[in-house]
Amino acid sequence: MEQLPLTALLNKYFGGLALALLRALHLQPKHPEMPITNFVAMQILVFLFLVVFFVIVRSRLSVEKPGALQHLVEGLRGFIQDQSQEVIGHHSEGFTPFLVTLFTFILACNLLGLVPGFESPTATPSVPLGCAICAFIYYHFQGVKKQGAWHYAKHFAGPMPALAIIMVPIELISHVARMLSLTVRLYANMFAGDMVTLVFFSLVPLGVPVIFLGLHIGVSLLQAYIFVLLTTVYLAGAVAEAH
Repeated sequence: MEQLPLTALLNKYFGGLALALLRALHLQPKHPEMPITNFVAMQILVFLFLVVFFVIVRSRLSVEKPGALQHLVEGLRGFIQDQSQEVIGHHSEGFTPFLVTLFTFILACNLLGLVPGFESPTATPSVPLGCAICAFIYYHFQGVKKQGAWHYAKHFAGPMPALAIIMVPIELISHVARMLSLTVRLYANMFAGDMVTLVFFSLVPLGVPVIFLGLHIGVSLLQAYIFVLLTTVYLAGAVAEAH
């Protein structure tokens, strides 16, 4: 596996620590000389970028003279909150921070591949899977919190107790399929986008690839939106007053 410059730098200074941690967890990296992989390094970069970005936004908040960054973040928050209210209902405000965080993380990961020397971590299956697992755990947690463990578990059995033996496996499989669907959709689109961009840049250095850069940006926005929209729909089903 070819290391990106940032990955090589992280492995140089933190590779020994990462390897020791993995072995302490009884995990054997595929490449011991490269315990920090490219997609992990890219996620670290995205995390640091988002922390710095929101610190800057927080430091510039103003009621009298809001700046462009404040308008951008408030617009994003308002859009996701309005969508949540339409899908979930009036009690959806508490879910907005999670949904905004999920959207910004996925979007930043998607767009990172446009920067020379970096790649989109979402073009690796592990990252979309991690996001899908977070969404899966979150909406089930909110369902249990809202409905109570027993009442929430009952809706897996269906409306008739006699059908429970059939409905429970079907419901469990369908919820796992949601997680797989979120993973495959995001991974496949970002992997394909990265490959198309890479191929056209290798064939035609200028001109035509710019079109595909624009397409990549569009796909990045669309996939982040779809991921959050589906998570919102799953949340609506989990916290609905009646199943």
